[in-house]
Amino acid sequence: MFGTQGKRDIAVELQAQVPILRPSIHARRANITVKFQDLYGFVVEGNVDDVNVLNEVREKVRKHGRVWWTLEASKGASWYLEPSVFEGIALKSSLKLSTLANAITLKKLIWKGIPPVLRPKIWFSLSGAAKKKSTVPESYYNDLTKAVEGKVTPATRQIDHDLPRTFPGHPWLDTPEGHAALRRVLVGYSFRDSDVGYCQGLNYVAALLLLVMKTEEDAFWMLAVLLENVLVRDCYTTNLSGCHVEQRVFKDLLTKKCSRLAAHLEALDFDVSLVATECFLCLFSKSLPSETTLRVWDVLFYEGAKVLFHVALAIFKMKEDQLLLSHHVGDVINIVQKTTHYLFDPDDLLTVAYDNIGSTTTNTISKQRKKQEPAVMAELDQRLRRLNSLHEVDK
Repeated sequence: MFGTQGKRDIAVELQAQVPILRPSIHARRANITVKFQDLYGFVVEGNVDDVNVLNEVREKVRKHGRVWWTLEASKGASWYLEPSVFEGIALKSSLKLSTLANAITLKKLIWKGIPPVLRPKIWFSLSGAAKKKSTVPESYYNDLTKAVEGKVTPATRQIDHDLPRTFPGHPWLDTPEGHAALRRVLVGYSFRDSDVGYCQGLNYVAALLLLVMKTEEDAFWMLAVLLENVLVRDCYTTNLSGCHVEQRVFKDLLTKKCSRLAAHLEALDFDVSLVATECFLCLFSKSLPSETTLRVWDVLFYEGAKVLFHVALAIFKMKEDQLLLSHHVGDVINIVQKTTHYLFDPDDLLTVAYDNIGSTTTNTISKQRKKQEPAVMAELDQRLRRLNSLHEVDK
């Protein structure tokens, strides 16, 4: 679809998707806080300097978009889907080099951001969602939503409770139409995977997927591939064991990458779960500006969950000096929350995430997870025993 558009049509579409923000003269002179709407309809507050940063970012998005269009014109609309060099059959040297060059080009492009207009189709292809959808009948999603209509479970009751609390005030999500679409996606998935059912946090993730993917069905399959293939298993199950493991892994990485800061936070009795839970359950959808969150998700759907650790570490690294001067747990939380709220430039965040933090491989994270799992399961088991004993006393 996008590959067949003329250059002029593409330029117009890209321009329409990435408008320039223009604060009033009064706001510019007084440097007061202004409100504006981002690309995905969220109202953002910031000063004129923040607006200037956003405009610079959007200009980079426009320039970067032209690189994507040029590649599509020269290599074909699906050039990024060429078979991997490492897939079974030995390829000719020239083809291997071509494929490797494409892989390197793609990684660089994704780190610089996927243009908003291309994001739905590239996410759907690279994440594995298209492949997952192709394994079931074409009517799967419609059949599922019809089959579960009217059914009431603990998951559906919690979903109904959370719908009005999901990005309140958004011009589409916070409407009867938006609530209905989000409900169908979440309820449908709760029946697809009864082990997960529904967990608070998924409402924010699914809502953002709906805004990007445009259709309920595509958002549903993106949610499925995210929970079943991209993220660690058990992150959203009843006891959140996967999320607890991720938090312990993050704490270990913080100690290795920012040892002074980790020691300082330990001295303050700061529990990383106070900020890390949002990273691993909501995937930054509640803490970072939406345009920055989606740049993180660009990498997430291509490289996997390791980017979540890199970004979480980067947030602490960016404010390391300030955090080292903090005296209370509340100070730490305030610094982190204020930092994430105003991170309008994804390039700043992602540069620190990899250039300043250093590489952490998926294999390293997998080993850390295996190391932490026994302690987490023992702790959860002990907590369950304690609860059961309390119930016995109350009888």
